Amino acid sequence: MHFSLAYGKECVLDLGFSNQKMKLDILTQRAKLYLRRGYTFSTLASAVRWEGGVSMVQGASRGIGLEFVRQLLEKKDKGYVVATCRNPSGATGLLELKNKFPERLDIHPLDLTVESTIEDSVKSIRDKYGSVNLLINASGVLSIPNVLQPETTLSKVQRSSLLLAYDINAVGPILVIKHMWPLLKAGGGSGTDKDFAIVANLSARVGSIGDNALGGWHSYRASKTALNQLTKNVSVEFARKKDPIICILLHPGTVDTDLSQPFQRNVPKEKLFTKEFSVQKLLSIMNNTKRCDNGKFFAWDGQEIPW
Repeated sequence: MHFSLAYGKECVLDLGFSNQKMKLDILTQRAKLYLRRGYTFSTLASAVRWEGGVSMVQGASRGIGLEFVRQLLEKKDKGYVVATCRNPSGATGLLELKNKFPERLDIHPLDLTVESTIEDSVKSIRDKYGSVNLLINASGVLSIPNVLQPETTLSKVQRSSLLLAYDINAVGPILVIKHMWPLLKAGGGSGTDKDFAIVANLSARVGSIGDNALGGWHSYRASKTALNQLTKNVSVEFARKKDPIICILLHPGTVDTDLSQPFQRNVPKEKLFTKEFSVQKLLSIMNNTKRCDNGKFFAWDGQEIPW
């Protein structure tokens, strides 16, 4: 039997209880608890019904992002995935997955450098799901032919390169978190076996100041260092406000993707990972994440990386 707590014409809570003698005041207490956490009535109603949870992968058209979408769909028989990228119509890998999982996968356009597209995507997710349990920011830029190249020396540093890397690798992911914040609050503790939502930002070991012994790659290193600091800041704020959200940073290793392709020459074979291997490891870290991991920076093997 399902008990519903109504507010005017709107159903604000619909939870399934097998015991018909369950008192209505239990539902009322539950609703008040969620409302104190900042949920709206409509969001609360949405948040309780998505069995298996709702995951969002930002930067999902190819590489690691696409592999996250694939494994989230193929390795679980429940749960929903929202995939975003700049040009969905050209994302053939995503479109193939959409044909395979038409009910569980949604694809939305999102350009990290255009904040209105972030807002539009979040609105679409809110209208359909009302909550998100997992947010993976997978986008990143290292090089663009004739536009951006990793600097091997200070003399090659350019303002345009620094700003472009910062815009995509640091600013964009944080703006996504900012706009997804209400949906992540609603997702904490609903639909999955965790009582919190997870934000996982893909960083890189080269963003660690303490681990930097080689120098170079100024724009990329600095932008990932900025992402680390911004994510740490957000994790502290969420904890202070007692929001049911934790934030972690992940280093996937050197993965055989378009991003790393031009720079693989000196990478030992055993340290060049497939997308399948890296994503499997990263998802394992997320699945085993605890509240005490909030604000931490992990490598693909689960080891913490110094700041």
